[in-house]
Order: sequence, then C-alpha cells, then structure tokens
Amino acid sequence: MSVIVKGPWVDQAWQDTVDKVSKTSQRIGAQFPHASVNGTYVLEPASWWTAGFWPGLLWLLYRDTKNDNFKALAEQCEDQLDSVITDYYKLDHDIGFMWTLTSVARYKLLQADDSKRRGLLAANLLAARFNVKGNFIRAWNPWKEGENNAGWVIIDCMMNLPLLYWASEVTGDPRYKHLAQEHADTVLKHFIRPDGSVYHIVRFDEHTGERVEALGGQGFAPESGWSRGTSWALYGMALSYQHTGEEKYLNAAKQVAHYFISQLPEDHVPLWDFRLPEGIAKYRDSSAGACAACGLLLLADLVSPLEGASYFKAGEAILNSLYTNYGAWDNENEEGLILHGTSHYPEQKNMDVPLIYGDYFYVEGLSRLKGHTKQFW
Repeated sequence: MSVIVKGPWVDQAWQDTVDKVSKTSQRIGAQFPHASVNGTYVLEPASWWTAGFWPGLLWLLYRDTKNDNFKALAEQCEDQLDSVITDYYKLDHDIGFMWTLTSVARYKLLQADDSKRRGLLAANLLAARFNVKGNFIRAWNPWKEGENNAGWVIIDCMMNLPLLYWASEVTGDPRYKHLAQEHADTVLKHFIRPDGSVYHIVRFDEHTGERVEALGGQGFAPESGWSRGTSWALYGMALSYQHTGEEKYLNAAKQVAHYFISQLPEDHVPLWDFRLPEGIAKYRDSSAGACAACGLLLLADLVSPLEGASYFKAGEAILNSLYTNYGAWDNENEEGLILHGTSHYPEQKNMDVPLIYGDYFYVEGLSRLKGHTKQFW
C-alpha cells in the first residue's frame, strides 16, 4: 500500500466541485446529462450508456458531504433505470457503467437491499452477453436493421467487468468472476500492443471465436492510439488485478500506464489520440486524462510505495492540471466541471466540450486523493 501525501490544492478543488455541483444540480436534477453544449448539459434518456455517471458523481460527493440533496437525486436516477431493464430492447455491455455507479454504489454506501437486487439483475444481463466461442462480452446490438456486430468487442468493456466481480463477491458464486477474467484474458491477447497502446474495437467471428480484424472506432485509425481507450485499459486492468490478484493484469496495467504517461504533453492532459498525422485537429480529451488519473492512483496503491510513487505523481499531476487549467469553477455559464473533452472525433460529435464521464472521473480522482480509497468499481 502506497502512503503518499496529497498536494495542498486538493481540498480547495474539492470545495469548488461541491459548490458548483450544488448549483448545477438544481437545474439538472434527477436526469441524465451527457455533453455540455454552449454551457448547458444536454440530457439523454435513462437508456443511454452514460446514465450512471451523474448519479455516480452525486454519490461520490454524498459520501464526503452527507448532503441529502445529492443522495435523493442519485436515488431518483437509479429508480428510473428500472424501466430500462424491463422496457428497453437494446441494453448492451454498458450495463456495467450504468448499474455499477448507481445500484452498486448505493449498496456499498448504504447496504440498500433493493440496490443489491438491481445490481445482481444487471450482472446477470451482462453475463448473458458472453460469447463462449470467443471468450468475450459482446459490445453492442445492431444499430440498424440488417447490421451484424455480434462479434464486436471494445476496450471500454474493461470498465464494465467490475459489476461481474462484485456479483461474485456478494453472492459467493464464482461464475461471474470467471466470465470477467475470460474477457480480460481476451483483451490481453488481442487488444494491448507490445508498446502499451491499445485497439478500440476488435472484431471476432461470432461462431468460431477467431479474430477477424481491428477497427478504428473512436480513434483516428485502427493502428492509432485513442487516448480514452488507453485509459479504459489502464484503469480496467488495474481493477481486474485488484479483484483477482492475477499478476498478468497488473503487468498489463503498468504496460499501458507507461505508454500513456510517455505520450502526455507538457500540461499532462492528453490529446484525443496519441497518433495523429499532420492536418488532423489536435483536440485534448480531458475525460481520458481524468480516467487515466484514477487508474494511476489505484496502481500506486497496488504496488510498493517505492514503485507507486511515480504512478501517484503522474495521476496527481493530471488532476492538478485539470483543476488549474481546464476547470470551469468561476464560469457560471458553464455546467461542466472540466473543459475540453472529445467524445467522438471521427463522427464529429461533442468535440472540445465538457463530458459527464470526464466530470465523474475527475471527482473520483479527487475523492481518492482525499482518502476515499474504496471505489464503486
């Protein structure tokens, strides 16, 4: 366990966050913000993949402040997800993102039995997406009639696996954990390159399990280095090690972490892709930085203090830069916490704007620096 003292800026950053969310929550309420456009968070339906991040952020703040308004809004968001389970046909692998940060978070904080039930139901639905031929969790369902993406797997799913690890922990049934590890092993084999960079999408033959090809996805190209995908791999592998004790996941997390850190610019906040040719807009992605920072801080706790110091330093530097250089604390016309996120450059969607998952991971990182080392994941 690493014992490292946080910088003095953290308490002020935390208070600024609490103050801002206290104001923005009055407008956002128990709804589901996704990306901030012209200063206002655009709201999505409860079925959208980012539905868990706003209530998750509220739970992070509630844990520290015991503000009942944050608690009430987070619980109301969770209640709305019940209709998604029963009435929505296109639930996909992001079940993990959605119910880990709502039901699992509430269960871990309050031991609420209804949240435990919801989390276990979600875990069963996620486990049902496992392809036994290829040992992977299928990412999406067809986006349009006639489309076949039954063999598509994406790096993001590493962050959905904690729902399965949690299900095994609370039920004593190892099957969920086994499925999660099989998926993580597939990622080790097919997603992480020797230099620590990662693929976003790998397509497998859904009948034989054979690898077919890599796809660019939200990165610039199949062989580029999409930074948020790199952060999913970094944090996800560290979490898989934490839940299993398997050294191969720890080594993978270190490998990806070293690549991520080596690619950072002077202000420690990554470009949206680490391999961009000339002529392509070099937007930052603050959300990738925030997620990676959480992974780096976890890594620091998983290794010896001597080894962990460099991971801690890198994670704290990212969060400090996000607070100092990317924060919107004094801008009353901006609901987002941190600026300059890039959601999907290839589709030209939500570029250079605050993103709710960037805000979430930023707050999670601060929370960890404040001493809250037990994650919802």
